[in-house]
Amino acid sequence: MKLLLAEDTKDLNRALKAMLEMQNYTVDSALDGEEALSLIEKNGYDGLILDIMMPKKDGLEVLREIRARHITTPVLMLTAKAEVDDRVTGLEAGADDYLTKPFAMKELVARVHALTRRGHEYADKELSYGDIMLKTETGELISENSIRLSQKEVDMLDTFLRNPEKELDCDYFLTHTWSDDRDASSDMVYLYVKYLRDKLDYINSTVTIRGDKGGPYQLMEM
Repeated sequence: MKLLLAEDTKDLNRALKAMLEMQNYTVDSALDGEEALSLIEKNGYDGLILDIMMPKKDGLEVLREIRARHITTPVLMLTAKAEVDDRVTGLEAGADDYLTKPFAMKELVARVHALTRRGHEYADKELSYGDIMLKTETGELISENSIRLSQKEVDMLDTFLRNPEKELDCDYFLTHTWSDDRDASSDMVYLYVKYLRDKLDYINSTVTIRGDKGGPYQLMEM
């Protein structure tokens, strides 16, 4: 799973990144809110760890902006003891959990495990973007017309819909959509991209998937 860690204290940032990577997470790190927001806009993540007190944009500003853009990635806020009001504000703005500094590394890891697991267990049953809606339980894709998708197509489109307009590379899909298939390759990803393009054309949608063989791929409105 892939995480974004936004913490402006360099030593703490490095220590947390190393600890999470030891738990087999892939971690991108940012030292300020603007850098964090830029990474979130470009990449797909399974969880976000945002310190409240950061330069350029604080964690609450980043949280509000991503929720306003309908980015539903689970968020863990890091707060100081004196920031009780900010914790409440963060939860009201869409944070999923918070952790008060100072904290034990084991507690952070446990919270991240719970956060990323919760994100998958309580996923939305209906996802939409542009003029399409995907019913994840039934596999029905709806626009002017409707069509039923295979489970793998549902899984792949689910990933796209949770990361609209972001460029996602083949490795991201192999990790999230084909995690149970070690023989899957970038050719398999491209094959399913073509399947989804055909299905989007069939239902007369204005949404398409951009990108050539080998990726990256991007769900966009035409």
